[in-house]
Amino acid sequence: MADAAPPPATSLLKERDYILFWACRFAGNLAVSIESVALGWQIYALARRSLDVEHSAFLVGMVGLAAFAPLFLLALPAGETADRHNRKLILRLCFVAEAIVAASLALVSHLHLASTTLFFGASRAYMQPANTALGPTLVPRELLSRSIAWNSLAGQTAGIVGPALGGILVSLSPTLAYGTSAALFIVSAFATFAIRKSAPPVVHTASRITLIKEGLVYVWENKIVFGAISLDLFAVLLGGATALLPVFARDVLHVGPAGFGILRTGPAIGAAAVALTLASRPIRHRAGLTMFAGVAVFGLATIVFALSRSLWLSVAALAVLGGADMLSVFVRQTLVQLVTPDPMRGRVAAVSTLFISASNELGEFESGVVARFLGPVGAAIFGGVGALIVTGVWAKLFPALRKADRLA
Repeated sequence: MADAAPPPATSLLKERDYILFWACRFAGNLAVSIESVALGWQIYALARRSLDVEHSAFLVGMVGLAAFAPLFLLALPAGETADRHNRKLILRLCFVAEAIVAASLALVSHLHLASTTLFFGASRAYMQPANTALGPTLVPRELLSRSIAWNSLAGQTAGIVGPALGGILVSLSPTLAYGTSAALFIVSAFATFAIRKSAPPVVHTASRITLIKEGLVYVWENKIVFGAISLDLFAVLLGGATALLPVFARDVLHVGPAGFGILRTGPAIGAAAVALTLASRPIRHRAGLTMFAGVAVFGLATIVFALSRSLWLSVAALAVLGGADMLSVFVRQTLVQLVTPDPMRGRVAAVSTLFISASNELGEFESGVVARFLGPVGAAIFGGVGALIVTGVWAKLFPALRKADRLA
């Protein structure tokens, strides 16, 4: 029997609250993108005044650790909070907090950059579970996989525009870049006011610790879900070459802040192209194999990037890297959203967020540490080879994930 035809791509345009939610995500992700470019370039430029390339790269990696520390401590309580309280209100408060952080970066001296990053990480810890849990409540179930693709497209489109815009703004003034981020966070906060629908908070009688434990047990017992998010964790943790982009832009490719902005758009261009394809043509079969192939290509593209000495070859390798990563993200997010009941979405999203952030922020830290000893090129090669090894090991450890077929 043939599969039922998926709903048309234009179906989401009829969902008013989802369109507002998408706009909220886009503005928020654009703000984060601009702020990240400004922060990474400013810290590296300041470090290079007195330190060599390896030590400066290490300090850039430390930014990832500073952002991850509060998220690691707060993610699980934040997931329980998203299941117990109004998710729209949580989002609104987080966007306001991030606007304050961005405005503070525009005003305070560079000595406060690391401490301000801690506050930014704490806000993200509460924002991500509420954001992830709110989205599926705004669309019919048959549109869920499409909405996940469009959610990713919002992030990746912002990832294309944000780094290029951030590179231009930071070349003019870091204060201008941080101020633009603050304004965009305020736009996101106002967008949440216009969303009408929202699943009412579930009244839980169990203790906070019990509820957090339920979320952890749920993820552990669903081996396909656990395998998918842990694969993403270790592959991106090792292959986090994007953390070294300030180093490659300045001291490997010698292209300056404008070139840095172009490099930052590379992964987002590839990811946006794949997300747009998935939004119009969702994966119908062999989802597990598709995800493993994506992670393998991610590792290979990281190696090509490490060896490149051409700006445009580097951008192309980063675009392939981003597109491959998008495949993995799409399969993982769809699997998690489809099998998770709404009263547990916040807690499960918190576990997933913890894994994603560990791969991103700790990946930046790992890249900085390895770059300290192997140099930036050696660190990127090390990460790409590590991602390939993880792909093979996870394919062996999680056969059910490898054999996963339909995302339904």
